[in-house]
Amino acid sequence: MTSLLSTPEFWQYLSIPVIAALIGWTTNWLAIKMTFYPLEFIGKPPLLGWQGIIPSKARKMAAISVDATISKIGTVREIFQQIDPDVLAAHIICTVEPRTEEYVDELMLREYPTFWENLPSSARNMVYDRVRKSTPQLVDNLVGDVSDNIEDLLDIKSMVIERLAKDKRLLNRIFIECGEVEFRFIINSGFYFGFLFGLVQMTVWYYYQSWWVLPFFGLMVGWATNWIALNVIFRPLHEKKIGPFRLQGLFLKRQQKVAESFCHIVTHEILTVGNIINAILEGPKGGRARNMVKKHIKPLVDETAGMGKALTQMAFGPTGFATLKNQVGQKAIDISQTSFNNPVFETDRARAVESIMVERMIALSSEEFQDLLRPCFQEDEIKLILVGAFLGFAAGVCQLVFVFGGSVF
Repeated sequence: MTSLLSTPEFWQYLSIPVIAALIGWTTNWLAIKMTFYPLEFIGKPPLLGWQGIIPSKARKMAAISVDATISKIGTVREIFQQIDPDVLAAHIICTVEPRTEEYVDELMLREYPTFWENLPSSARNMVYDRVRKSTPQLVDNLVGDVSDNIEDLLDIKSMVIERLAKDKRLLNRIFIECGEVEFRFIINSGFYFGFLFGLVQMTVWYYYQSWWVLPFFGLMVGWATNWIALNVIFRPLHEKKIGPFRLQGLFLKRQQKVAESFCHIVTHEILTVGNIINAILEGPKGGRARNMVKKHIKPLVDETAGMGKALTQMAFGPTGFATLKNQVGQKAIDISQTSFNNPVFETDRARAVESIMVERMIALSSEEFQDLLRPCFQEDEIKLILVGAFLGFAAGVCQLVFVFGGSVF
């Protein structure tokens, strides 16, 4: 045994499976890193450099992610109803009510400072009271109208795609957190599969020491370890029982955990109430949404003026009263966009949407569920395999030259 351990050839042969294991681990690790990083192109475009596959096709990957999940687990109306329009209306009212005087003063002092400053305090208090009494019903009507037309006002798919296309780091997070276990398996399995390939390589090299054997097996290790790992993750699609063992793709076996992770990110960071309201007001149908707000809020001026409406119109001039109505409507839009900057309220509504999304995502078939993570590997997968194969080939050449003193020429 001692003489065997002191023989250089023993260590040379032993290095073959060890190096193969390191090749497998390194190429798989690099494949995962190249999938997500760097976020922006580094190098000289278009060919000399690299950008992570997911960030480089952010819009396309975001669209695939939405099609594979959100579009299958909840319609726009269902998501909005889960947020609960009544709760939204109540929140707006609670936000506005304590600041009624501030909002009225701000508007009047900006548009008609002389009139408002010279108005008796009793008259100003009457205006405050009328606004407080009228606001709840107007807000209820507005939110109800938005709820009835939500499918036309809000394009959830476009909203999510725009957010993820702009925030590549968040897009990466969705894939990384959902596939964390699988990515770790891919990297570690490269070591084990590489070692097994190395044992075969060592046996072949023992009997047939041609110059191409080590580079060829290095290439095979770089290619095959990635390919095998991907198939173990997604295959078999459905659970199969072989004796006492139950086999199914690793990712598919974690459907509940993945659903919880994915839905938490989506509901707490993308489909938040604030983001939804902003998407309604600033999206493709934003003009219609803003007109809807103004239509429901403008009557507030008439109701507040009450019996003194004619005198108020005279005081403000022929166009002043109409201008005031328009300014009140614009203020209502501004309030709508800022009144949901409340972390507690946002989190509460996110949890409400999250519960139904998780339930439905767990119910997806295996064919549908795999589409959440599978595109992450399919997109430009051949590039990653070729990089792995090249590195494996290069390592095999180095092994031939530096370990066994051979030559490729």
